[in-house]
Amino acid sequence: MSRTRRKLAALVEYDGTDFDGWARQPGRRTVEGELARALGTILRHPVKLTVAGRTDAGVHASGQVASFFSEAAMEPDEVAYRATAVLPKDVAVRRCVSAPDSFDARRDARSRSYRYRLVNAPTRSALDRRYAAYVARPLDLGLLRGAADLVLGLHDFTAFTPTKSYHTRFTREVSLSCWEREGEVLVYSVTADSFMYGMVRALVGTMIEVGDGSRSLASFAELLGGGRRSGSGPSAPARGLTLVGVEYANLTL
Repeated sequence: MSRTRRKLAALVEYDGTDFDGWARQPGRRTVEGELARALGTILRHPVKLTVAGRTDAGVHASGQVASFFSEAAMEPDEVAYRATAVLPKDVAVRRCVSAPDSFDARRDARSRSYRYRLVNAPTRSALDRRYAAYVARPLDLGLLRGAADLVLGLHDFTAFTPTKSYHTRFTREVSLSCWEREGEVLVYSVTADSFMYGMVRALVGTMIEVGDGSRSLASFAELLGGGRRSGSGPSAPARGLTLVGVEYANLTL
């Protein structure tokens, strides 16, 4: 088979329940490890992946994007099909497209979007146990929406990432932040230029405190001015969070 080196971008979907996150780690099962292994098998050469967003252990994705070079004479659709055929059942390459050689899934992302699902009912759900968190106490949707509105715009999110962090810049610009109710499930949707480690889960956990009345909207607003992590609420469970999309200027997946 002749070799033709070209850049590809893949839309990757996975159930994060049984993964120790995206990033490859020795001795641990990760999405990056499984995907690189599958691509290496079908392309017959080692593959180095660049990803739009490194999701944590237990976090899911329906719109993750990874870029890599292929040296095989194989069309993008065939790469997606063959890779998915050898991947484990909890991860799939839904689509694959050609991209400019300079394309970088992480650096070129204009925004990333997440959804957080929360079952808010007197009893837990059996079917949603892997894909939604659960809070039995009543949550006020109006208060949740008030908190979500405060998140919009440019803020210092230091209070919503671990104190010991690799981040050096803590301001992020949020273009979408809203809560909706879908039956017994509350859904938080958020889009920003980028996210810090644990940011969405910390925001949701703190907004839950607003929703149950244990934290005021004024207290929440103060945190958005660069408060301490110790002043915000606990992180919401990973299982409720899904990376649903990444936007690029000149690439559609």
